[in-house]
Amino acid sequence: MQVKFAEYADAIVVRLDGELDEHTAAQVRQTVDVAIEMCRQRVFIFDFSKLSFMDSTGIGILLGRYKKLKSKGIEPQIYGANRQVDKILQTAGIYSIIKKTS
Repeated sequence: MQVKFAEYADAIVVRLDGELDEHTAAQVRQTVDVAIEMCRQRVFIFDFSKLSFMDSTGIGILLGRYKKLKSKGIEPQIYGANRQVDKILQTAGIYSIIKKTS
């Protein structure tokens, strides 16, 4: 799993490349948490365009990061989820709390 960041004036984008499951969860959680703590932008975009797989562990990661972002007044968004990941996010109701962007 690779986690890459890009900073812009109003947004930070975190691109996840690989699989988000129980084996990569701790690495993703730690890396994203550091980015959240340093974030001064108004929007935090999870770029899933290179994410090939996600299971329920990924839902837990997203929910925890959602709470941290909201407590700092930062809007989380999800971009580029493939069909499998999108279905998991829809089924879990994630799009009711985190905006899906294109």
